[in-house]
Amino acid sequence: MLASLGVILLCQLIGEAVARGVGLPLPGPVLGLLLLLVLLLARDRFALLARGPLREAGVETASKGLLAHLSLLFVPAGVGVVQELDLLASHGVAIVLVLALSVIVTLLTTVLTFRLVSRLLRQQDAR
Repeated sequence: MLASLGVILLCQLIGEAVARGVGLPLPGPVLGLLLLLVLLLARDRFALLARGPLREAGVETASKGLLAHLSLLFVPAGVGVVQELDLLASHGVAIVLVLALSVIVTLLTTVLTFRLVSRLLRQQDAR
């Protein structure tokens, strides 16, 4: 389990190093997650890679353990919010407006994307 957790953290570290080193406008953990996905897909395709922490369901078991305690990872964020209560008090209305606007834009973008894909699939089925 510890070795599998090490693989997950190593992928995140490599993703962070690549993102900062190359200057990509993408978070390092996202790159690390993509690297882990590629690694797991390669493990399933090539038996040679299915050794050590990658054999069987080691990484999957470690990730399920992390997900089971995911709420603990939000504690530092909550402490950070509490430490900045004066900032929230002075800019609270603007923050709420930006959050509401971003939710609306996200929902509209999702609906438009769904409708576009639905039309494309209908056109493809009609052919």
